[in-house]
Amino acid sequence: MVLVTGGTGFVGQAVIRRLSEAGREIRILLRPSRSSPKIPQGIPVEVAISSLQDKRGVRAALVGVESVVHLASAEAGGREVGLQAVDVEGTSVLAQAARGAKVRRLIFVSHLGAEPASAYPVLRAKALAEQHIQRSTVAYTILRSSLAFGEGDRFTTSMAMLLSISPLFFPLPGNGASTLQPIWVEDLATCILWSLEEPSMVGQTYEIGGPEFLTIAQVADLVKQAAGSRRWVVHASPPFVRAVAWTLQRVLPRPPVTTFSLDYLATSRMASLDALPRIFGLKPAVMEEKLDYLHEHNWGWEFLGRQLGWKR
Repeated sequence: MVLVTGGTGFVGQAVIRRLSEAGREIRILLRPSRSSPKIPQGIPVEVAISSLQDKRGVRAALVGVESVVHLASAEAGGREVGLQAVDVEGTSVLAQAARGAKVRRLIFVSHLGAEPASAYPVLRAKALAEQHIQRSTVAYTILRSSLAFGEGDRFTTSMAMLLSISPLFFPLPGNGASTLQPIWVEDLATCILWSLEEPSMVGQTYEIGGPEFLTIAQVADLVKQAAGSRRWVVHASPPFVRAVAWTLQRVLPRPPVTTFSLDYLATSRMASLDALPRIFGLKPAVMEEKLDYLHEHNWGWEFLGRQLGWKR
């Protein structure tokens, strides 16, 4: 039995599909909520209801569990208090409970650039979460991943929505020269599955990313072409873009951009280009070849539907 936290999220959905294809029994940890969770369709899963801060609930969710894939995070909410509660304290509770339940493996997906003294809240929270896992003595593997993309992400689809609703011009923060190494979500899910099965990866931290370095400006051009947008991409001052993001995350129920997402774009974040072939023997997908999900889609309506609750 594999327990997946964050199983209803973007990466979690891909991981659950991979686990199901591999014949694994799956249990999803869901936090209590008034809204209906986005449980994967057509895949048999067990469900455990508990917040990560509930020690008793987490211990109950781990009964009969051999492995844990920890993906849950509050970064989509754009509020630092959520990061402390979920990413830091929640990970501490989960790691200690996993040790007590004698869980054989724990896979944690972190971010490139995670550092305890980072100026960026998400990267600081991820680093503190890593420390809690390392100190717990549970058999872990940490994957510090670059930004994942794919259908339903908060990266390329959010950019497509912003392009669609922008009046003529689409502002990029700064000069657009910060470099990313986008990794296709299915490749990331495969790495997570293989990490569960490889004993030599216990106690290791790996930095992984896609097969190419792309600037933010290049990513914007790829998304623009795939989405069929005719907006002009212009460079805007980072404080202006951050002010827009700050406003959107306070007035919209599902903002397409937050200050946390801008933090990730603020500086270049890269791993070795040969990380996936060298560590996993996997040939990663090139971004331009995996953007079909952006084609022939009305992203303006998609944005409106998400804000009004028609879509998730």
